Amino acid sequence: MSTAILTGAPVAGSPLEGDLRELGFDVRSAADAADAARLLAEVPAGRRVALVDARFVGHLHSLRLALTDPRFPAAAVTGALTAQPEARAALTRALATADSADGLPDAVATALDAEGVSVHHPELGSLVASVPSGAQQRHEARAAVSAVDDEAVRLRTAVKSRDGFFTTYCISPYSRYIARWCARRGLTPNQVTTASLLTALIAAGCAATGTRGGFIAAGLLLLFSFVLDCTDGQLARYSLQYSTMGAWLDATFDRAKEYAYYAGLALGAARGGDDVWALALGAMVLQTVRHVVDFSFNEANHDATANTSPTAALSDKLDSVGWTVWARRMIVLPIGERWALIAVLTACATPRIVFWVLLIGCALAACYTTAGRVLRSLTRRARRTDRAAQALADLGDSGPLAEGFAAAFKGAARKLPGFAAPVIAAAGAAVMIATAAFAGWGSPWVCVAVLGYAVLSGLAVARPLKGALDWLVPPFFRIGEYVAILVIAARSEVNGALPAAFGLVAAVAYHHYDTVYRIRGGSGAPPRALVRATGGHEGRALVVTIAAAALPTSGFTIALTVLAGALALLVLTESIRFWVSSHAPAVHDEGEPA
Repeated sequence: MSTAILTGAPVAGSPLEGDLRELGFDVRSAADAADAARLLAEVPAGRRVALVDARFVGHLHSLRLALTDPRFPAAAVTGALTAQPEARAALTRALATADSADGLPDAVATALDAEGVSVHHPELGSLVASVPSGAQQRHEARAAVSAVDDEAVRLRTAVKSRDGFFTTYCISPYSRYIARWCARRGLTPNQVTTASLLTALIAAGCAATGTRGGFIAAGLLLLFSFVLDCTDGQLARYSLQYSTMGAWLDATFDRAKEYAYYAGLALGAARGGDDVWALALGAMVLQTVRHVVDFSFNEANHDATANTSPTAALSDKLDSVGWTVWARRMIVLPIGERWALIAVLTACATPRIVFWVLLIGCALAACYTTAGRVLRSLTRRARRTDRAAQALADLGDSGPLAEGFAAAFKGAARKLPGFAAPVIAAAGAAVMIATAAFAGWGSPWVCVAVLGYAVLSGLAVARPLKGALDWLVPPFFRIGEYVAILVIAARSEVNGALPAAFGLVAAVAYHHYDTVYRIRGGSGAPPRALVRATGGHEGRALVVTIAAAALPTSGFTIALTVLAGALALLVLTESIRFWVSSHAPAVHDEGEPA
């Protein structure tokens, strides 16, 4: 239970107390600031507390936005202020010094801002939040409240402000009502997220049957899983049920659903005599690398200064033209369009066609987005911060070998040109992949190439990644590791090697996604002990090549399977421990991811 303290004289006939109780607040009244301070001291320290002007007139959803959003330690609208336990001490100090002549909650909010406490002020749009000073103003405020449908606004704002074409026009028009239905029955976003995952796993199971009926059912269930995937976020926004756990589930389950579905398609194809595991693994690698490009670019420019770019200006200009906005959102093949494409092709075609269309579409989208970001980086004048450089280093996932070489090359790296890091990373990855592709399977030359890759990887990260294109270093590392594993497994020509490699890359990709969302949440990368235990990108590549060179073909498949299981257990255990026990902020995506 939260506590709301009404300040000032209550207004006869006001529904304010009822609204606050509907929002879950225990309501108490205070005549003045001293009385409010006394009541505040009586409220247990672990409770959220709110100060609300008894003259407040506004929509219920205005109060909901100001007083119940769990993401912010303190928040306020005109006439109402809330503080969570971590901001209670600052609230007590502000209450003692605030000038309450024009309303205590607003004065306290001003005092908190002056003290340096970040007070969130939600965007109300057409919603009303006011403290009228007389009967005429009160009448006008109530008329303004009556003129705006509170529930319609709440439903509209439950939908993301930026989504793809398919999601905006084919899903959100009805999924928001499913979200409201869930809210009224007490369902939580996490429950809907879990239902979406289970639906996608059932879809993968249907695809694994290899029958036309199974493929049709799989396509339909995948679309329904996406409807639920949209619904969970809309439910969170509709009811303001944000949580750290919810943000983590929402971020990781999307990838788990899609990659499990790839595996189901590959199993279904195998039942029909068609081996498409290499295509399935290729699709997962391409999609993961696309995300790493997105994350690296965003982190590199998260707090860049002097951020100017003619390319960015052109992009903003194109976004002002209606049809170009949707064309540019669709061409990157975001999750809505991609899942719709996968679902339709699964029902109508074969798994091989699904993967080839997916690979071609995602490759074109990756070329488009990466080229645009390279142009922005080359034409912008920006000084990147230490925070951005550290984020890129963390995304690089360098292990003990690369770290050791980086320390050895620290002096020499200072003499390299600014564009050297991504070029060196790309060269190392290219040499390793080419050697794996053209040398004989199990050749010791592949091990030599991987050692060279480790040396070049260390050189690439030997100095802070602050260059214009240094955000490309983590994607090149991902390409090097993932594609090398794919090529080595494919060259083995052993039954079970590619499925085992799929599981290994899936476990490593989870580790990389987990790293991304920890950084986005402001919690930093996973512990260095975990990164060292997983070997880093260069260490894992070396272990795979040594296994290929030292073991018979049947033993190689077993080694990949054991390595995949061990890594999955290691990274999942640490990830679950962190997200369940941490107090990381709930960072929910507000734009449709790729």
